[in-house]
Amino acid sequence: MLAPAVVVYTVMTIVPVVVALYLSLTDWNGFSAAAFVGLDNYARLFDDPDTTRAGVVTVIVAFFGSVGMLGLGLVYALQLKERNWANSFFRTLAYYPHVISSLILGFLWSAILGTNGAINNTLADLGIGPVGFLFDENLAVITLVGVIVWAGFGFNVVLFVAGLQTVPRELVEAAQIDGASRRQINRRIVIPMIAPVVTVAMVLNLVGLIKVYDIVVSLTDGGPAGATETIAYVILTKSFAGTDVGFATAQAVALMVASAALSVVVTALRNRQDRAATG
Repeated sequence: MLAPAVVVYTVMTIVPVVVALYLSLTDWNGFSAAAFVGLDNYARLFDDPDTTRAGVVTVIVAFFGSVGMLGLGLVYALQLKERNWANSFFRTLAYYPHVISSLILGFLWSAILGTNGAINNTLADLGIGPVGFLFDENLAVITLVGVIVWAGFGFNVVLFVAGLQTVPRELVEAAQIDGASRRQINRRIVIPMIAPVVTVAMVLNLVGLIKVYDIVVSLTDGGPAGATETIAYVILTKSFAGTDVGFATAQAVALMVASAALSVVVTALRNRQDRAATG
C-alpha cells in the first residue's frame, strides 16, 4: 500500500536531489557534455560577488521579514482571538494578501511606490520631491521587507489564532481573579503556551523567505544596482539564464542545505528551551 507513495516521492524528490548534487559538481551549460569539476562550483560561491551580495540581502530579508511577520501576526492575533463576526472579518482581511499571487502584489506595490507611482505623483502635486522607495538602495531593501511582511503576516495570524484557541480559559480566568493584567496574562500564560506554534511559524517564515524570488522580480527586479537581489533571484535570472547550470545548481544546493540547517537549528533551540522549562 505504501509503494505508490514511495515511488512518487522517489521520482519527484529523491531523484531530482541526486541529479542536482551531481550537476553541482560539473561545469555544464545545459547543452554540451558536462565536465566534472569536483567542488570548484562550491568554492566559487565565496568568490562570486553577485552571490555574496545576494547572500547578505537574503539574510536581511529573511531575518527582518520573519521577525516582522511574527511580531505583527502575534499582536494582531491577540487582538482577534475572541470568536465574533468582527474578528472573523479582520482575520480574513489580514489573510487575504496571502492568497494573492506574490507577482501580482509586487506589481501592485510597484505601481503605488514607484518613481511615477501613486504616492510620488501625489507628493509631486504637493510640490514635494519623489521618495526613493524603489530607487534608493537602502530604502529599496526596507520597502521590500515591508511589502513582504504586509503580504505574509496574515498566515501567521491564522496559525496564532488557532493556537490561542487551545489555551484553557480556566487559566486565564484564574489569572484575572488574581489581579493579573491583560499584558501579564499574555506574557506569562498565553504566549508560553503557544510557543510550539510560534516555532512552526518561525521555521515556515524563514524557509519561505530564504528562497523568496517572485515578489523581488515584480517589485524591484533586483534593483537598484542589485541592492535587492536575493540568492533565488541570482540563481534564476543570472546563473541559469547565463547557461552556467553547474554553478547555478551548486547555488541551489547550498540554498537547500541552508534552509534545512536553519529549520533544524530553530527547532532544536525550541525543544531545548521547552526541556529547560519543564525540567
